[in-house]
Amino acid sequence: MKEVLFYLFAGLLLLFSILTVSSRKILRAAVFLLFSLVLTAALYFLWDYLFMASVQLMLYAGGIMVLIVFSVLLTHNIDHKFDPMEFKKIIFSALLSLVGAVTVIYVILSHPFKTSALAAAPISPEDIGRGFLSYGENGYILPFEVISILLLAAMIGAIVIAKKTTK
Repeated sequence: MKEVLFYLFAGLLLLFSILTVSSRKILRAAVFLLFSLVLTAALYFLWDYLFMASVQLMLYAGGIMVLIVFSVLLTHNIDHKFDPMEFKKIIFSALLSLVGAVTVIYVILSHPFKTSALAAAPISPEDIGRGFLSYGENGYILPFEVISILLLAAMIGAIVIAKKTTK
């Protein structure tokens, strides 16, 4: 039963991901992105990664999608329809995606994954939080700080772009 659900969720995720990037209407693309994020959370639930699934639902499907939908609704060109893509761009994008997929699959299949005692030990949310906020070995505080600066720069850039210029 798990295999059937996996293939169903994976197929739907692939479909909605393609629809997200190929939709010509911006609000539809945002809705397809929401479906993709929820299906990703469903895959996490299926694999019993409950923490990742809840973070996916709360942070991405909840918070980020609210920001995207508000951004889309606050623009003046909500009914704007993008021009259809040229056939050359579609072929180039498909070939580039295929090369990327083959590369990722090759790297994953050729890597000798080793199991360790750490992987078998249960990890609590407290351990995850301690790992995220520590700066020693296996600490991730520096990437979080770099990402926060990147998000701040993106937010400032979005404000500058969205700001109307009066002449």
